Amino acid sequence: MVGRRRAASIAALAVGGSLLAACGGGSSTGPVSITLYDQPGSAAATQANADSCTKQSGGKYKIDYVKLPTAADQQRLQLVRRSAARDSSVDIMGLDVTWEAEFAEAGWIQPWEGANEAAAKKDQLAGPLATATWNGKVVAIPYNSNTQLLWYRDDLVKTPPTTWQAMISEAQALAGKKFTNKPNAVYPHYIEEQGAQYEGLTVWFNSMVASAGGSILNKASTSVALGQQAVTALQTMANLGKSSAADPSLSNFMEDTGRLAMEGGNAAFEINYPYVWPSMQSDNPKAAIAPSGKAGPLKDHFKYAPFPSLVKGQSAHSTIGGIDLAISKYTKHSALAFAAATCLADKPNQLVGATQGGLPPTLKSVYTNPAKDFVKMYPFYKLIFTQLQAASVRPKTPAYQSVSIAIQHALSPPNSINPTQALATLKSQISDALNSKGLVP
Repeated sequence: MVGRRRAASIAALAVGGSLLAACGGGSSTGPVSITLYDQPGSAAATQANADSCTKQSGGKYKIDYVKLPTAADQQRLQLVRRSAARDSSVDIMGLDVTWEAEFAEAGWIQPWEGANEAAAKKDQLAGPLATATWNGKVVAIPYNSNTQLLWYRDDLVKTPPTTWQAMISEAQALAGKKFTNKPNAVYPHYIEEQGAQYEGLTVWFNSMVASAGGSILNKASTSVALGQQAVTALQTMANLGKSSAADPSLSNFMEDTGRLAMEGGNAAFEINYPYVWPSMQSDNPKAAIAPSGKAGPLKDHFKYAPFPSLVKGQSAHSTIGGIDLAISKYTKHSALAFAAATCLADKPNQLVGATQGGLPPTLKSVYTNPAKDFVKMYPFYKLIFTQLQAASVRPKTPAYQSVSIAIQHALSPPNSINPTQALATLKSQISDALNSKGLVP
């Protein structure tokens, strides 16, 4: 959940689909309407960016922002239907970072070539750029990104754990403690994670496999690559699900339910996206502060740390999120659409997306030369920067939706995971999905 950003203009006229200057003189027939279909989660920031780029175009185009449905599956369904129908009214599409392979393979979006490709690659972090690439070609421009951090309470935990096993052990230790003035009250100790049967469960598994040194598919995305690293990931997920560290509602938890549980004072740890930080500051909940049990502002004790590693001494790899902007194959205004998308994804607009829309940028310079308002809103920006450079990308395949559903089905609920059986099921069902065989669970 969470994500999208802002930009400046680029010049370069060429024949066909090459980059057209985003700034310049007007037209005697008025600006061309360039329609942007994007998610509604950061609508105010997206609209501000659309208005800014419209102004910068000097009358060449006007970006009309059309909000997609709230649910990600409905967003994809609308874009798939319009693309399959060759709808020429769609110019720019905001694609979730897992849809690029599907849309590119179907021929629904255009590759970024020449000056457009150079613009799409300029200043980009490796993780976000990888999501916008399919079969060695850039097929979109990164617009915003996301990565999960470890959030914890420093009144309960003085030093944040660096591994999943350490985190589980600390949470279990907290489960046995009592407040000095409330001996019958449950001491906050849960680890909030996304364990519901939805995309968040796939994200969790992907991060765990990558952090164990493995991957779900091979580099060519042609076959399943799950091995011993997956067993390590599955065992750790099962360990959490069956332990006192797990929230009893883990199998129903998504990003926002985890956020609310932490704000409710029930958790010691939370794996979630950066949006939980401004939420904690603005909601300003009160919770029992350990060990006295006296109620106080929870935001004063809400801290952040890197995503935990799975194997001691080995780097963690949190799964990347976000939105990339793609150009429809059926647009009647390719050059202007490329120019408008490039403008939307430039540094000034990505900063608007970050500070007003709550979604991390994809550009290196935003992190290496940060603006004051960005630092104020993202005091943990260095963590995001580090994690995006080593981010794990979810399986890149046109069959991603089927692969993800197979993972969700095999690993739900987390407390029932049998690593050996789950691995066999995953190998079989993901292989079938890649080869268009069998039924999706």
